[in-house]
Amino acid sequence: MMKHLHLPNTELEVSQLAYGMGSFDGTIPLADGLKLVEQYLDAGGNFLDTAHCYCFWTDGGTGSSERFVGEVVRAFGRDGLIIATKGGHHGMDGYPRPDDFLLPELVRQDLHQSLDRLGLPSVDLYFLHRDDPRVPVAEIIDSCNGVVQSGQVRYLGVSNWTVERFVAANKYAHAKDLQPFVMLQNQWSLAQPTWHNENAPGAVRFIEDREISVLKAEQIAVAAYSSTANGYFATSVEHGKAFDSPNSRRRLAAARSIAESHHATPTQIALAYLMNQPSLVIPIVGTRDALHLAEALGSIIIELSQEDLLELIA
Repeated sequence: MMKHLHLPNTELEVSQLAYGMGSFDGTIPLADGLKLVEQYLDAGGNFLDTAHCYCFWTDGGTGSSERFVGEVVRAFGRDGLIIATKGGHHGMDGYPRPDDFLLPELVRQDLHQSLDRLGLPSVDLYFLHRDDPRVPVAEIIDSCNGVVQSGQVRYLGVSNWTVERFVAANKYAHAKDLQPFVMLQNQWSLAQPTWHNENAPGAVRFIEDREISVLKAEQIAVAAYSSTANGYFATSVEHGKAFDSPNSRRRLAAARSIAESHHATPTQIALAYLMNQPSLVIPIVGTRDALHLAEALGSIIIELSQEDLLELIA
């Protein structure tokens, strides 16, 4: 059974794994989708993550993920669920946005539409989906606190931000007695991406090794997306090619070796690596396969030694 862990600076207790709703695009029968969520809830999960832009990449899919989460709430009740969504994404083909994609009025519009799709008056966590380094953190904190004061959002987070900007934003928030960001949602997995982090507006970001000590020192909670590197550890590099490098292959070999001693799978070891970090890390798992979900849920019981952790990143 999953533990529920205290999310710092909140009254929330979040499960060890979050369930990412990005693949619930309306193409799976509702009953099948609800059965998967029931499997997750029965294991003690309570943290559902979606976004305003999901699933614009499918025909007629925009908003379908949030609408599915609304169906989950109606099926299983609101009590005990931690509902997170995201807004403030930059523009892409099929998802038009102005250049100033973090305009306060646009973020408020995103939130209003998200709540309408969810059928809820408020969400527990609201993340800004991408960063725009052209906008000072003070302006962002000020505008985000407006939606908290409206009662539509309990707590704030950001996604695809540098750790440094996250810390700077919260320093300003504390100085002004405003609500800080309580969670960072970036890509993080045992396998390392082959792309490079950029500070351009709307860029995606992964957690760099150098940032891990800052996460610990600042006690920054992280929701880690693409936490299994898109299947890298389960498919002998057939999937997750964006993570394939000599370094990732060394980590894959180490995960396989350690998996044998723990009677686990390499994917489970990769998830356990994140859950055994010195700061709070909640891996987000996103799958529509019951067996894959069961495999991920099995990672919660794995305790890695310091020797294991050092071997994985050697």
